[in-house]
Amino acid sequence: MAAKLISGLSLCRRFQPNRHPGLQGGLTARDRALQGNGASAMGDWQLIQLFLNGTPFGQTDPEFGHDIGFYAFDMPFVNWLLGWLFITIVVSFFGALIAHYIFGGIRLAGRGGQLAGPTRAQLAITVGLFVLLKAVDYFFDRYNLLLSDRDMPLFNGATYTDLNAVLPAKLILLFISLICAALFFGAVFRHNLQLPSIAIALLVLSSVLIGAAWPAVLQQFVVRPNANVRESVPIQRNIEATQQAYGLTTDKVKYIDYSGRTNATPAQVGADTATISNLRLLDPSKLSKTFTQLEQRKNFYGFPQQLNIDRYTVNNQVRDYVVAARELDSGALTGNQNNWINQHMVYTHGNGFVAAPANQVNSALDDATAGQGGYPNFTISDTSNKGDIPVDQPRTYYGRLIADYSIVGAAPGDAPREYDSDTDAITYAGKGGVPIGNLFNRLLFAMSYGEQNILFNGSINQNSKILFLRDPSDRVSQVAPWLTLDRDPYPAVVDGRIQWIVDGYTTLSSYPYAEQIGLGDATADTLPGVARLPNKIVSYLRNSVKATVDAYDGTVTLYAFEENDPVLQTWMKAFPGTVKPASAISPNLRAHFRYPQDQFEVQRALLTRYHVQNPTEFFSTVSFWNVPSDPTVLDNGQSPTPQPPYYVLAGLPGQQGASFQLTSPLVSLQRPFLAAYVSASSDPSSYGQITVLQLPTNTQTPGPQQAQNQFVSLPQVSQQLNLLKQNQTSIDYGNLLTLPVAGGLLYMEPIYIERANQESSFPQLARVLVSFGGKIGYDARLDVALSQVFGPAAAPQATPAPATVNPAPRAGAAPASGELRGAVSDINDALSRLRAAQQSGDFPGEGTALADLDKAIKRFQTANTPSPNH
Repeated sequence: MAAKLISGLSLCRRFQPNRHPGLQGGLTARDRALQGNGASAMGDWQLIQLFLNGTPFGQTDPEFGHDIGFYAFDMPFVNWLLGWLFITIVVSFFGALIAHYIFGGIRLAGRGGQLAGPTRAQLAITVGLFVLLKAVDYFFDRYNLLLSDRDMPLFNGATYTDLNAVLPAKLILLFISLICAALFFGAVFRHNLQLPSIAIALLVLSSVLIGAAWPAVLQQFVVRPNANVRESVPIQRNIEATQQAYGLTTDKVKYIDYSGRTNATPAQVGADTATISNLRLLDPSKLSKTFTQLEQRKNFYGFPQQLNIDRYTVNNQVRDYVVAARELDSGALTGNQNNWINQHMVYTHGNGFVAAPANQVNSALDDATAGQGGYPNFTISDTSNKGDIPVDQPRTYYGRLIADYSIVGAAPGDAPREYDSDTDAITYAGKGGVPIGNLFNRLLFAMSYGEQNILFNGSINQNSKILFLRDPSDRVSQVAPWLTLDRDPYPAVVDGRIQWIVDGYTTLSSYPYAEQIGLGDATADTLPGVARLPNKIVSYLRNSVKATVDAYDGTVTLYAFEENDPVLQTWMKAFPGTVKPASAISPNLRAHFRYPQDQFEVQRALLTRYHVQNPTEFFSTVSFWNVPSDPTVLDNGQSPTPQPPYYVLAGLPGQQGASFQLTSPLVSLQRPFLAAYVSASSDPSSYGQITVLQLPTNTQTPGPQQAQNQFVSLPQVSQQLNLLKQNQTSIDYGNLLTLPVAGGLLYMEPIYIERANQESSFPQLARVLVSFGGKIGYDARLDVALSQVFGPAAAPQATPAPATVNPAPRAGAAPASGELRGAVSDINDALSRLRAAQQSGDFPGEGTALADLDKAIKRFQTANTPSPNH
């Protein structure tokens, strides 16, 4: 049966003009739709729901004038339906052929064999239906031309050849198919199939000459010699459609000419406090083991391999923090902890929210700290601590590391059994989980997990519940399987509770003229512990849904983030009430929304080409860019993996103060020089605004790879790194940040060291590298490295050891007044705070201390100035 289906599908497609090798670059649009959407029941129901609930886009395609919704929602369903109708007719034909042969309707004796009248009639009608369906197929295939990939990899969409050769050919073949179908239907009343056979031969010949040969001739002799002119209109359509489909229109992307100068005065750099004071020292992709070793507390707790960056307001100051939930790590249980009772009824949850300011460490790693510097300044909120980011409910029953089910709930009067601390046990009081107090539910879950203990354990009672499906992304995908989810859910403290925030995307694969891109390829990077997205081909992407999963009770809430997205509106009509409106998003929750990394990576890949607006320039590719490879990966292979984008709290040209952004540099096409800097804002007031700083094309600003080469080739740096390596330590380069500062671009990279070949070793910040305009700074302290590049005034000054200030009284002066003594005390206090801030790399603290010191010195000078009467 399977062979019949395959052969039938092949036969029904054999006359398709644009299946000719070398013309369409492979499969037709409907073939891709059938493979991508009709191959599974999941795809089938989604196609049907989109067709039944489709929402107009309010925009039309430039060729036929149909609303984009026709291509997004109707055409995939039509392609799917036609495919199954072809299969049905072909199977019916061969079934009838076999049945008539068995029952004598077909005789092979004689020169030509014989067909009984009923047999001839049924077969003629079946073939007529096939050819009639082929005519319908030709009609709708005209619209599939707008998804053509003939001119890939340059652009998607109907080309000059498609519009001027293939499109007319489809109309001609449509009419020929109608004539053929009529002749087959007429054969029911005639005694031979001569005319229908001639018509079929004509159809086959026409499909070869008109559908294949003519487009090939036009492409070879008309288009290729003048492709830059002939394809200018399709390219312009492709540019406009791609920018619209991926949110890259001029109202969302702001292009700024940026000088990228290589020299700046210390005063200019020092004035850029929005960026300089927030330079991020901690790399969340390097510190998982550091968090684990210093803040794990118990062997069964853990942190993800990739930590997260988020911002919080502490003491009226916004800072970016490296954050993580201290989760239960199901894979870390050992020994008798893996006993079924301990595994599923005792160790049930994590405990705490751990954060560290991203722009500081406890102290610089130098001889004065005896090897104890370079560690994060942790702030912890758990059941026994209330840190700078207080959490009312720090227990996490749902998280990324909790891979197994737990059974919670105790009968009245029973002692709690869930581990909470060495001295306390608790009983889960949340609303998560499914009751298993009755025998039927227990039997179902015992069968599902193949575990008889669920059925026979005596501690399971009427109040017991089973918690399962505990990964935040898995829970969201079960609630909204129509969403494509971001790879990196992150925890945030919102109104005292830990919430997992998951970004959800609505996608299409049939947006006319838009670039088709593989999500897996576009989002590939070097971040550890983040799974790669399936390489699903899309031509439309929106971050339309923000989802939250409560870490305590598992509640999933979907919020409409881009309410004007027609795809989201379609799904909301299909599943009313499942997505809350954007007005339901609280300000505290919105303050922790980040511009999603996967969406940004897709957009930056497209911006390397679609920042070009002129079709001729686009065709020449001279102004195209590349995403740089990650320079911190020593062996990046023959096909280097792109550098990931980084979250930073920094300023931008023309912007007041710092904003939380996702950033990435871009380099010239096949060249290592910097071409642009892309930043997407995550601040609520400007969320989603993309800024592209374009560097002059007549200059050569070093790109990330060149900056890394300058770092490691500097003799002072290479010698000290070699010394560190010889001291039984391994060197790990942190994220190389590219930041606009004082009209130029600053590179900053932390260097971590770790004891080599030690089971319990973990990274600590050892040195910081800074580069601007070819000048390099290298030190254990960021302010010193900055001073090496820009001069002493560029960063807060190092202060001598603050001896107590006791000014000697002038001859004949009166004893020190109370004002004078107060000023001296304030000077000493400010100096102490300044030294502490410098040791920890706390630039905002340094700025405050310097300001207080300046005020205290002025007060001291005023109080110490002699009166005119003296």
